Amino acid sequence: MATGLFSGRAIAKNNQAGQDPQENSTGATEQSVSGPVPLPVETPDLPKLPSRIENGVKVFHLIAEVVKREFLPGKTFDVWGFNGSMPGPTIEVDQGDRVRIIVDNHLPEPTSVHWHGFEIPVEMDGVPGVTQDPIPPGGRFIYEFTLHQHGTFFYHSHMAMQEMLGMIGLFIMHPKESHRPLVHKDFGLIVQEWAILPNNPVPNTLSMEFNWLTMNGKAGPATTPIIVKQGERVRIRLVNLGMDHHPIHLHGHQFTITGTEGGRIPESAWYPTNTVLLGVAQARDIEFDAKYAGDWIFHCHLPHHMMNQMASMVGPMSHVGQGMHTGMSMEDGMGMVQGHALAEELGPSLGRAIGVGAAFEKATTNLPLQPQQSAGQEMQHDMQHGEPQMVPGYPQDMFMPMDEAVAKPETYGLRPTWSAGVQGMMTLVRVLPPDLYEKVKELQAQGRKGAPSPMPPEHQHSM
Repeated sequence: MATGLFSGRAIAKNNQAGQDPQENSTGATEQSVSGPVPLPVETPDLPKLPSRIENGVKVFHLIAEVVKREFLPGKTFDVWGFNGSMPGPTIEVDQGDRVRIIVDNHLPEPTSVHWHGFEIPVEMDGVPGVTQDPIPPGGRFIYEFTLHQHGTFFYHSHMAMQEMLGMIGLFIMHPKESHRPLVHKDFGLIVQEWAILPNNPVPNTLSMEFNWLTMNGKAGPATTPIIVKQGERVRIRLVNLGMDHHPIHLHGHQFTITGTEGGRIPESAWYPTNTVLLGVAQARDIEFDAKYAGDWIFHCHLPHHMMNQMASMVGPMSHVGQGMHTGMSMEDGMGMVQGHALAEELGPSLGRAIGVGAAFEKATTNLPLQPQQSAGQEMQHDMQHGEPQMVPGYPQDMFMPMDEAVAKPETYGLRPTWSAGVQGMMTLVRVLPPDLYEKVKELQAQGRKGAPSPMPPEHQHSM
């Protein structure tokens, strides 16, 4: 890559305005909301793509390549992305910019890059075979166009299975003047889902059963919390390019939906809500006033998306008493069924019996019961001795904290065991009182981990 790169737009404009830019943990720049210049977008766990100026054109260098991504500590997978990152690095530009994006293909197969929702010349649209020849391995294609839109957009490979391997990135077009009401913080998140078999680091792009759910390439509790100060106005930009729709829910606050993948929504169409359905290939901007101090969960509300690495029981199991056996082969457990997927003999084992097939499922535990005791005797004994009750359906959920393994400056001050409550497609929006906020910002600046600790009494949150 050529020299002269810079992180660019915010620093340059702040210096022009005579302001003193202050670096934060994402490499973006904090600045006052009093001026017309939009805030840079913070993308937790993702880098920004640097640029350089050549004859008035903003030039970016994007490299499609194989990437290793750690979803959780010790859980690293082979995915595809850009510039060593999955999702790819965030691109930020201004409305009216002329951009040149040099795309090099370091993948073992052809690719292309589509600019999702852009109003640009058709030959720049990035559809292989339709608007351009595919970029061969080791090849290069240069995209160049002028941007007259503004809003939350994204780029991605236009090869379907490559999309499922992670080839997507945020592309933010800032308006010439900030939207009103002004925001103090602006964040961007990409949600994705993955089908990864046990002991296999390569996602199965053909499967429609997903057992890993991520935000910006991390699964909770490894997702970096969103840090805001109590009283600030916050914007969160959400993008979904997967196979499932996601009802994204924020605890403790109401928000308004202010933008889509098509741009800004007129204020007259805003309405209060606390859950937004983020459809496939859609973007949604939400905004809210961070009124209430607390560590608020922000997550997909589909129950199976609030957990990690779930898979149907596989292999031989020991069973006692009545009921259908759980589990089958590993392939069947991930939805790769031979024959008719709704066959009666498959439904009970996969937990997806329909109609008459439901009669094959019995109210019995997946764990063996003592054959000499009735269920009633077992339950009475458990209740008397404070032991787990061997009841139909038990066990279901597990509570497994891993606070130390995911500790970082943004987790400072969270109560012990917090990590057990943040799983799958989940993160935290931490609305912090000024003193705790400044402490977290100090730790971010120092670049060291803040060990999770009990919340000091003065920081116990109340409405």
